[in-house]
Order: sequence, then structure tokens, then C-alpha cells
Amino acid sequence: MRDVLDALTSGWLSGTTAGLATVVRTFKSAPRPPGAAMLVTADGKAVGSVSGGCVEGAVYELATEVMSEGRPVLVRYGISDDQAFSVGLTCGGILDVFVEPVSRQTFTELDEVRAEIEAARPVGVATVIEHPDPRWLGRHLVVRPHEFSGDLGSDRANQAVGDDTQGLLAAGRNATLTYGPDGQRRGEGMRIFFSSFAPRPRMLVFGAIDFAAALARLGAFLGYRVTVCDARPVFATPARFPDVDEVVVAWPHRYLSEQLAKGLVDERTVICVLTHDPKFDVPLLEVALRARALAYIGAMGSRRTHTDRMARLREAGLGEHELARLHSPVGLDLGSRTPEETAVSIAAEIIAAQWGGSGEPLGLLSDRIHHDELHEPTDPP
Repeated sequence: MRDVLDALTSGWLSGTTAGLATVVRTFKSAPRPPGAAMLVTADGKAVGSVSGGCVEGAVYELATEVMSEGRPVLVRYGISDDQAFSVGLTCGGILDVFVEPVSRQTFTELDEVRAEIEAARPVGVATVIEHPDPRWLGRHLVVRPHEFSGDLGSDRANQAVGDDTQGLLAAGRNATLTYGPDGQRRGEGMRIFFSSFAPRPRMLVFGAIDFAAALARLGAFLGYRVTVCDARPVFATPARFPDVDEVVVAWPHRYLSEQLAKGLVDERTVICVLTHDPKFDVPLLEVALRARALAYIGAMGSRRTHTDRMARLREAGLGEHELARLHSPVGLDLGSRTPEETAVSIAAEIIAAQWGGSGEPLGLLSDRIHHDELHEPTDPP
């Protein structure tokens, strides 16, 4: 929903009704993950995507119908064939899409959700997508750390879902949960889709050089909250890095230590060390490699720089299991030359590390393209 939030709240504030389609479950090689959304506004505009184009036309028509009739529906789109090419998935995947009307009457808490997201506070929305009583469909529970608001249909259901989704919210995960009709944890009949809106993950770029400017732009494009840090005030200026969220003048290792102590980095944070100067990067990497809550640590430099850096880190007392976390020299082998091409190389390695990609050309592989476990639930009934 994050991608369509601006258009959604604009219509909500003006008092109109929109049709919101959300991917709630995927199987096999579905093109978009759970949480992907497409919005049809009251004036017929389409925002976002649920399938990258395969079933967008059919979803648009269904969202328009739901918007008009006011009744949510859960639909499944599967493999296309000659007779249903326009509404099938040519990739061979299967996806479940929940389509609901959104207005001040159907989602009274939407403005609260928007405010939490804009303030970078974690918030999630649990929506009833399947229930034997159609009056429960489309009801929402807004979940915050240690509290929730809204009404799914009963106090028992509210309490069960509110408690069970706290872990998903902390991890920033979307998921479908199954309960009995009144929220019984053992049973079937009610399905909930939980959308988690954790604050944007952070990218910390150390070294205010031209490569950092290119990487910062790409990091922002990928959805990171980007910080550039350098101890040299003449280089670390907002004018040189207009695309980042903040520019910090500080010794890199001291800044990272402070951020860790304040709990401002987590397991989604990526760190890119581009200084390739031992007086900066060795103390910084000592701190980073000893920290557990980091998704990726990469350091730029030549083979000679890398060998010297590893020797210095071993002298500082780091063990082989800690050094194994370091991606150095940083990036994948793309033959990059320019700062922009190098930034793509680094970003590609970050993505591969995040999702378990091999970095090999897809044309040389026989495995499924989407092979991460969050994209592979059990086969559909």
C-alpha cells in the first residue's frame, strides 16, 4: 500500500471511494510479492501494480466494480492459456488478490496510518480477507508496537491478531494468517492479511567522494534512507549530496558506534565504506564487523588495499568468522568503470545478499527466478 498511499489518502480526504487491490499470497513464479498494490481512484486513474502488467486490466475492471458496489472480494489469478491470455499470468505463477473499497466509512483509521508512515514510525494493517460472515470482510486493525486500534469483528479476534502481528511488525514482514471465525488460533474460516510498514531501511555511506554520490542516488531509488558520513567538512556538504537524507561530518567509527548505541541501525541496515583509507576504514570496519545487527558490509578498494585492510583487521583482533561478513572489494563483476556503473555493481551485490541471489546471468540458470522463502508458500489447494 505504501506505493499508492498518496493517491489513496488524497481520495480519502476528499470524501471519495477508491478500489484498492492488494496481493495477499503468491505461489511459484508470481511477478510481485505479497503487499504489492494497485489503486483505482474515483475518477478512474490507476496507480501501482499487482502483477507487472499480466492481469492489470482484469484487476482494474474488478476494482472499478468493487468501488461501485462496495463489496470486497478475494480472487485468484493463475497460469494463462489461449482462451484466457488477457487475464492469466504468462510467468506460470499464481497470486491471490484482495480488492476492497476504501473510503472514510470503510477505513476510518487510514489517516492515522499515513501519519505513522510519514513520521517513520512502525505501523501495520491487518485486514480480513476471508470469512464465512461477509460483514467481516475488509475490516481493519491498525497495529503499532505494543498496541492496536480498530475492529475486526470481535474482541477475541482483535486480541489474537493484535498480539500475533507484533512480531511481523518488528521484522517488517507481510503475511497471511489463518484463524477460526471468532479469532480462534486453532481453526479455519478467517484469513487475515497483515501489511507491515516499517521505517525505510538505512544505507550508511562512508566517504564523501564521487562514487558515494552515485551510490547515494541509487540507494534512495531503491528505498533506503541514505546517510553520507565523512570526517572532512570540506567534502561532506549537502550541496555535494542533494539526494541523501542527511550528511554527517564526523569520524566514521565514532558515528557508527553512536548509531549502534542508540539502536538506530538494525538487521536491514547496509554499510558501504568507500574511503579506502586505513585511518578511516579500519576503525570503522572494526565496529561494523563486530556488530550483529547489519544486513551488509562492503568496502571499496583494490586487491592490494583489500589485502592490507584484512591484515590490519586481523591485527586488531577480528576473527575469521567476523571477516567473512565483509564484502571486499565491494560489488559484483560488471566491468564497471564510471561512478554510476560502480554504484550499480554495489547495489546488485546488496540485492543478491538480501535475497540469496547468485549474481549469475538468469539465462544460465535453471532454478526459479523468485526463489526466496518469503515468496514460496505451500502449493495452493
